[in-house]
Amino acid sequence: MKVSRPLVATVAAVVLLITTAARGDTALHNISGYTSSDDGLIEFSVLVFDETGRVVATGDDALLELHSGAEQIDGGGKTVLPGLIDAHAHVAGLGFLKTSLDLAGVPSVDDAVARIASYAREKPHVRWITGRGWNQVLWPVREFPNASQIDAVVSDRPVWLRRVDGHAGWANSAAMRLAGIDADTPDPVGGKIIRDDNGHATGVFIDKAMGLIGAHVPQPNKMEGRAAIKAAVETLLSEGMTSVHDAGIGIENAEIYMSMADDGELGMRIYAMTGGADDVLDAIGKPIYAYGNDHLDISSVKLYTDGALGSRGAAMIEPYSDDPENRGLPFWTQEELDAMVQKSNDMGFQVGIHAIGDLGNRMALDAFDRVQGGEPSALRNRIEHSQIVTLDDIPRFAELGVIASMQATHATSDKNMAEDRIGPQRILGGYAWRRMLDAGVVLANGSDFPVELSNPFLGLYASVTRQDRKGEPEGGWYSDQALTRAEALHSFTLAGAFAARQEDRLGSLEQGKWADFIIIDRDYFTVPAAEIDDIVVLETWVAGKQVYAKQDDSE
Repeated sequence: MKVSRPLVATVAAVVLLITTAARGDTALHNISGYTSSDDGLIEFSVLVFDETGRVVATGDDALLELHSGAEQIDGGGKTVLPGLIDAHAHVAGLGFLKTSLDLAGVPSVDDAVARIASYAREKPHVRWITGRGWNQVLWPVREFPNASQIDAVVSDRPVWLRRVDGHAGWANSAAMRLAGIDADTPDPVGGKIIRDDNGHATGVFIDKAMGLIGAHVPQPNKMEGRAAIKAAVETLLSEGMTSVHDAGIGIENAEIYMSMADDGELGMRIYAMTGGADDVLDAIGKPIYAYGNDHLDISSVKLYTDGALGSRGAAMIEPYSDDPENRGLPFWTQEELDAMVQKSNDMGFQVGIHAIGDLGNRMALDAFDRVQGGEPSALRNRIEHSQIVTLDDIPRFAELGVIASMQATHATSDKNMAEDRIGPQRILGGYAWRRMLDAGVVLANGSDFPVELSNPFLGLYASVTRQDRKGEPEGGWYSDQALTRAEALHSFTLAGAFAARQEDRLGSLEQGKWADFIIIDRDYFTVPAAEIDDIVVLETWVAGKQVYAKQDDSE
C-alpha cells in the first residue's frame, strides 16, 4: 500500500487474473461489486473464489465463460463490498455490555438512576451491579453525577458504572466503602478522584483512579469471557465486519481467543493488542501471526498517553478552554513512555498508543520518533484515536510512518462539546481526517465499540456526512474534513488491513487474498448519503464461506 491518499478514480470491469476454471471454484455473479486497491476503486460484476477461500479473480461477465466449470451463485443484482474492518474496538466489552447495565444514550441523570433501580430489581442476586454508557454531556445539567444519586435506589450492594468512553467511573457509597476510599485517599498518578468542597470523594473516578474501585470488582471467568466474545462476534458478523482490531486484551482473553481459534469457533478475524507492555506482553513473549487458519494475530501492544476529552482527562498542551486550571492527565512521563515503546518494538511488536489530547499525541509522536530514529518503521506503529493534534504535528505522522487509527463516529458524538473543551483554534486539528489524508497519512477507521455503536455503516455515514443520525448539523460539522465514499470505504477495508500489516491477505477483493466479503441491500456508492447509515447487511462471508445470512422478516 502506498502511504499517500489512495486514488479515487474508478476502474470499471477490471479482470485481476485470467485463468481457466479449477474444480471447487465458485463464481458469484450478477452483482455490483466494489473494492479498494492501491490504485483506486475497482468495480466488478463477477467475483470468483476457490475452495480454499481465496479470491481467484474479479471482473465482468466474460469471467463466467472463462470459469464455466465453477459453481455459480446469482447475486440478484445486490451490492458486494469487501468485509469491513474495525481498526479499534473492544470485543469482549461489547459482549459483556449485553449482560450488564447499559446506560448508553440516557438523556438525564434521573433517567440513569431510574434505569439503575430497574436493573437492581431485575437482578436481585447480582453481587456487584456493573455497566457503562453514561455521558453527562448529553444531560440538561452537564455535571458529573455523584454517589448519593445511586444510594437513593441501591445502597445495599456496590454499583460501578463506567462512562461511555471508559475513562471515568461512577460508584455508589457501598462500592467506595469496599474499596476503602476516604478523604485521605490520594489521587494516583494519571488519575483523579472528583471531590466535594470538603475533600470527600463524590463517587466519580477519572482514568487511573478508576482502578481504586475496579480492583475490587469480581472478574468474569473464562466461560463467561468466551460467551461474551461469541455473542459479540455474532453481532459483528451481522453488521458486515469480518475483522476487528481488539485494542487491549489480557492473558485470559488471549487464551480464550487461541482456544476459540483452535476449535474453529472464532468466526471472524481478530487482530489483538496486548493491554500494556508488562505482564501480558512478557507472557506472550513473541508476536503470534495468522493463528487458527489466519483468524488470530496477537502482534501489537496497546499503550496510553492520556484519558478522554469528555471527562477532561485528555492531556493538553494548554489548559482547557472551559476549565482554565486543567490541562488533563498524562499517564506517564516521556521517558517512561519511550521505554515501553522501545521494549515492545524490540520484541517485534507493533505499538498502538491511545492519544486524545494534543499533548498526548505529541508525546506519542516523540516516543516513536526517538525509538524509530526519526524514520518510518516496518512495524507501522500507530496512534489510536489521534483525536486532537496540533496542525504542526499532523505532518509528523507521515514523516514517521505512523498510522492514524481514528473513529469517525467520535466526531459526530463529540461535536456538541469538543469545541467548548478546546476552543475554535485547536479544533482545527481535531477529528481532522482530510488534513491527515492530505498530509499523506494512512487513516484506518473504526468505532471504538462499545464506546460507540459497532455498526460500521454508521462510521461510513459519519465519514462522508460529518453529521449525526438526525442529520445535524446541516451541511456537516466542519464538513471540509469529510471523506469521499471511496476514501471512507478504503479506511474501513484496505487501510485497516495495512494498519495490521495484513494487506497482503486482507482488506480488498484482489487475487490471492481471502474472500472475505459482504452482500448489502443497497448500493453504498449510489444511495443518497443520508441513507448510508440505513444500509442492511444481507450476507457475510469469511474465506469463501457464508457465516451470516439475514433472516427473511416475513418468516
